[in-house]
Amino acid sequence: MTTHRGPLALLALFVGLALPVVPAAARPAPATLPAIFPAPAAIALGNGSFALGEAVVLVAAPGADAATVALVRSALAERGIAVSAAARLPATLDRAHVVVGGGDSAPVRAALARAGATLDDQPEGYTLATVARDAGLVVLAGRDAAGQFHAAQTFRQLLRRDALPALVIRDHPAMPIRGTIEGFYGAPWTTQDRLRHLAFLGSVKANTYVYSPKDDPFARDRWREPYPAATLTELGTLVDAARAQHVDFVYAISPGPSVCFSDPADLAALERKFDALRGLGVHRFYVALDDIEYKKWNCAGDEARFGAAGAAAAGTAQAQLLNAVQTGLVRRDPDARPLIMVPTEYYDAKESPYKAALRERLDPRIVVQWTGTDVVPPAISIPDAKAATKAFGRKTLLWDNYPVNDYAQTTGRLLLAPYARREAGLAGELSGILSNPMNQEAPSRVAVTGVAAFAWNDRDYDAERTWHAAARALAGDDARATAALLTFFDTQHLAPTFGSQPWQEQAPRLKAVLDGVRATLADGDATARAEAVATLAAEADAIAAAPDVIRAGAVDPGFAAQSAPWLDAMARWGRALQLSAAGLGAAEAGNPAANGYFAASRRLAAEAAAVPTIKGATRFDGTVKIADGVLDRFVADAPTLIAAPPAR
Repeated sequence: MTTHRGPLALLALFVGLALPVVPAAARPAPATLPAIFPAPAAIALGNGSFALGEAVVLVAAPGADAATVALVRSALAERGIAVSAAARLPATLDRAHVVVGGGDSAPVRAALARAGATLDDQPEGYTLATVARDAGLVVLAGRDAAGQFHAAQTFRQLLRRDALPALVIRDHPAMPIRGTIEGFYGAPWTTQDRLRHLAFLGSVKANTYVYSPKDDPFARDRWREPYPAATLTELGTLVDAARAQHVDFVYAISPGPSVCFSDPADLAALERKFDALRGLGVHRFYVALDDIEYKKWNCAGDEARFGAAGAAAAGTAQAQLLNAVQTGLVRRDPDARPLIMVPTEYYDAKESPYKAALRERLDPRIVVQWTGTDVVPPAISIPDAKAATKAFGRKTLLWDNYPVNDYAQTTGRLLLAPYARREAGLAGELSGILSNPMNQEAPSRVAVTGVAAFAWNDRDYDAERTWHAAARALAGDDARATAALLTFFDTQHLAPTFGSQPWQEQAPRLKAVLDGVRATLADGDATARAEAVATLAAEADAIAAAPDVIRAGAVDPGFAAQSAPWLDAMARWGRALQLSAAGLGAAEAGNPAANGYFAASRRLAAEAAAVPTIKGATRFDGTVKIADGVLDRFVADAPTLIAAPPAR
């Protein structure tokens, strides 16, 4: 009789050791590396793991951030874990304890010592440590209040597991500014959209939201006028919600179309507008000078002050106004953060008279935004960012025009590809990244999750894994809904530029499947062809079913509502592909019914291609695109891949 010996047993025989036999039920669960997004700066596993059980003791250190404590409590409650409070750690833990607070507080220092961990001392940094001894210990230690909150967001992710591994995470962001700028044209987000988005930003450790909708008349066309009281109340609600998420609410104004740079009255109007927002708790402001004509003046006074209109004169005039605004912000508010501006030449790093004037005259405290090598850049490299640093005389804040869909090339599209083709190491040359999202808030989270993760830790960023994490978050960790979302995302993978060539291809996963089917039908034997048709039918079933799965309730309802026309069209395209698969199967069997299947498929494809977008939801209305150039082409070509016999 021959007995198979595993590699460990063979090793034991080789070194003369005996391996004890431990029943599987008695073995402690091993610690396994958790998937945390954004990827932490450093994570190390310890020995063992532990379950929190039905109840834990929460030790909130004196001065612990209130929003963090509330988040920890709600995260535990969502898992059905009861929480009681204590002021300090006992010598022996009879129940799992969670310690939360600043790294300089006595309870947190004591907990870190038990864990053998030290505090991450970078801005917004934190240490999260767990100890799998006694009943278990978790410590969430923040370098500052934001760091505490970020630690709680990581803890929330760990709670998805039944058992917490022993580990130490020391973490902090690579870039100081991370988030979104609601800077698109077309229908602005609603207040409810913004509230949901602020909560999302907090969950992915982003820290900045810029209010800059192009269609807010009181921020652009009528910028000199005060906001109506009701609008101020809504903005105040957003400011409070942002604060609770440790997100900096930045108010942006766009005076460029009508401002008179030399007129003290216009400076005063800007300051009055900022004063009103400061009264709501806003401490950071932004002046947008993009998408304006800078080769003519809006008033005679500017020509008298700065000379003939032109790029260099515009740079000089803008710098003078912005410097005065910056000085006023500091005078009025000791907590004021540096002013942010977006220049008129925002879309490249080429040397120009305008950039030279801005570089030489703009207050060095003012942050300058830049969109990369183009308005919608296909990629951004470290040399690109270095060129921008040189051109503007400071590290720039990247305004990344992804996944915004307010330009003609995006008509009929949701942009749901991963955030990619931004070079690791950009944190060394940028002050941060702000994504310009889509008019559709919930679908925007797919790409913005990647933006936040890249800005947090660009060197360890994995676009594909983060893309999957975004799907899981939208699906509430439901596996079937996550798979349906990823199928849908693939049909919206194309990312256009302002030119004719996209920077991300359409439906790469589906294209690989369909290309494989084509190749097998062309060159495979009968068995292989039958298997290819079966593969095609399974793919068609997944596409046809995905919309109903997405609408079934597990997925964020805002995502389903804002994607409604795309889901409608996807269901039709899925049925068209099912009929194409049935037609190919019939043709392979020599069944003349194939022709009827193909005709029905063409009719459904025509219906799918005619589904319109939600009128007025985006800047350009049109028909919905679903895996265009891939799915439509295959459905059109299917009748030619296997010759169907004529109808009798």
